[in-house]
Amino acid sequence: MADDAIKNHRLQSVELDEESLAAVSRDQEQERQIAIFDLLEENHFHPDGAEGGPYDLRMGLLENRLVLDVRGPGYERRHILSLSPFRTLIKDYFLICDSYYQAIRHSTPQQIEALDMGRRGLHNEASELLQTRLTGKIETDLDTARRLFTLICALHWRG
Repeated sequence: MADDAIKNHRLQSVELDEESLAAVSRDQEQERQIAIFDLLEENHFHPDGAEGGPYDLRMGLLENRLVLDVRGPGYERRHILSLSPFRTLIKDYFLICDSYYQAIRHSTPQQIEALDMGRRGLHNEASELLQTRLTGKIETDLDTARRLFTLICALHWRG
């Protein structure tokens, strides 16, 4: 029974607010789709005060703040987070991702690997920050936070 309760604290759907999205490159769109697919395949998502899921999540932006609308059985809540603590990480993440995508096409395997390690490190740092910012609102594991950060970047991207 305890295992069932743990399994229920998961996302069953993720939707990005179309009005919050800007045009993106093919690589960015692919990263967004992979993040959603991976997130739905395996995640831990436990909103504070929720007895059990699964949950539906709609993510968007409102006046430069992240909006997380969460719905589940007997649970419906909107969480709004300032993106200010993420600004530098998002900017750096975009820069390193651009370099990484260019390197894939034109660089040596060693250069690609170095950029990928940097990209992963930044991603982990941002994911840990997200987990901290969600404390008292939503509990996630690191992999779930990583995929959510990818989607935050997708919403935040402005070309």
